[in-house]
Amino acid sequence: MALVPDVVKKLVGTGWEVCIESGAGTHAAFGDAAFKEAGASVATDAAGAVSGAGLVVRVNAPSPEDVAALDSGVALLSFFQPGQSEHTLRALAQKKATVFSFDLLPRISRAQGMDALSSQATVSGYRAGLAAAEQLAKFFPMFMTAAGTVPPAKVLVMGVGVAGLQSIATARRLGAVVKAYDVRAAAKEEAESLGASFLDLGVSAEGAGGYARELSPEELDRQRAALADEVGRSDVVITTAAVPGRKAPVLVTASMVEGMAEGAVVVDMAADQGGNCELTKAGEVVDHHGVQIVGMENPPSGMPTHASFLYARNVANVLALMGPQGALTPDFDDEIVSGMCVLRDGQPVAAGAADVLGGASGAGAGAGAGAGGGAP
Repeated sequence: MALVPDVVKKLVGTGWEVCIESGAGTHAAFGDAAFKEAGASVATDAAGAVSGAGLVVRVNAPSPEDVAALDSGVALLSFFQPGQSEHTLRALAQKKATVFSFDLLPRISRAQGMDALSSQATVSGYRAGLAAAEQLAKFFPMFMTAAGTVPPAKVLVMGVGVAGLQSIATARRLGAVVKAYDVRAAAKEEAESLGASFLDLGVSAEGAGGYARELSPEELDRQRAALADEVGRSDVVITTAAVPGRKAPVLVTASMVEGMAEGAVVVDMAADQGGNCELTKAGEVVDHHGVQIVGMENPPSGMPTHASFLYARNVANVLALMGPQGALTPDFDDEIVSGMCVLRDGQPVAAGAADVLGGASGAGAGAGAGAGGGAP
């Protein structure tokens, strides 16, 4: 859910008029009555909620059918990957919409409170650790009993970003012995601070903005060869590796899975981006020779209350910058505003949007007033 009652109350207090689709927050334990008490109006359906809105706030990009219900000149704030939303992007361009995406938020200190990628990765990493413990037919912690000592589970976490760190912390809280791997050398200290030992395989891929760059085919081959033994020794492998705007890299091949012991588990958090495991199927648990591969589909949705709470706080912080007085007045000279912008008045600003629409990125920058005010 893109907004929660506490955030709605704050937005209404600063001058926004907020309309919520009836039942939109039910699965996250936020009922219509709570939104009404916070000052929002409740529409019977999605079309009624967005009718007349100057700003629409969502979690994910709308479908082309959803766009048809939006007013011309509308502003949209959500996760939005242009390369994966071509038809929606074209429909929004025809509406002369202004689109801001959390995917493009600059990785700077001033934007930390707006970083929805990180907040949702926190939820995903926690869920991955729990899913691994639930799927594994062994204890995570060591137990010393009258019947003998049970050794702790061995967990390998691939990718030490926000999601990976939460996976490490959760597995450690549950008592597992954890190893971590990342192509960014800077991740070593963070992993070790949470009690994991760090694997140095001699492959480095430091990228811009704290992300990893895409590895070359030769680097991927070296990485997989070095990882094969560690994967085979692990009871659980949790994969979190992603490269923004690209298909997730395959880190765990079918042959690696076949080298794992029967009963072992792979939890793939990158299933929605194609998967870090060659055998992953999004939303399914695949049994391959006794090894369970869990393809986590939309991981934050499995913990919707706190995922919604964190996301809504990110939205509120963005609107505190772009619309502090209850109307959207983005300053396109601000690096956060310009960095998040996908379309401005229907013209492509982000490089990904320019690739899809055939225009030059930066079109419209500095021209006109941008998105106008209105009710979300």
